[in-house]
Amino acid sequence: MKIAVYPGSFDPITLGHLDIVRRAAGIFDKLIICVMVNADKNPMFSLSERLAMVKKATEKYKNVEADTADMLLAEYAREKGAAVIVKGLRVISDYERECQMALMNKKLNPDLDTLFIPATEKYTYLSSSLVKEMHKYGADLSECVPREIIKDITDKQ
Repeated sequence: MKIAVYPGSFDPITLGHLDIVRRAAGIFDKLIICVMVNADKNPMFSLSERLAMVKKATEKYKNVEADTADMLLAEYAREKGAAVIVKGLRVISDYERECQMALMNKKLNPDLDTLFIPATEKYTYLSSSLVKEMHKYGADLSECVPREIIKDITDKQ
């Protein structure tokens, strides 16, 4: 069975993230979306809230599951039997940062590879940070996030 992990903070999950999920789910037998803690970020949503939103947004995918982890990604992948990390890339600066992470993950877990999936053109501008900024000013989020979680976002103060 080919297992991959798609890690991220998903604060919140966007339509761009879902596009990567859809495409990766078509490649692998099992895709684990791992909601992770990023010490460099100040999340709007708690880990459990982010996990719940990811589950709502991906329940239609039968080979996708959502989980959380508070450990190194390379170790998490080893524990789950995953041989591949999936990362979405929007712009060239994503590539530089993600390449560095991929090399470190490979050093920590030599059996682990990283698959970069470029963002679909219509989502290259989209980020969770942008969604949070739009929410702050009451903008329409319907073209940015899955409809299943819009209320979760708009209810958040």
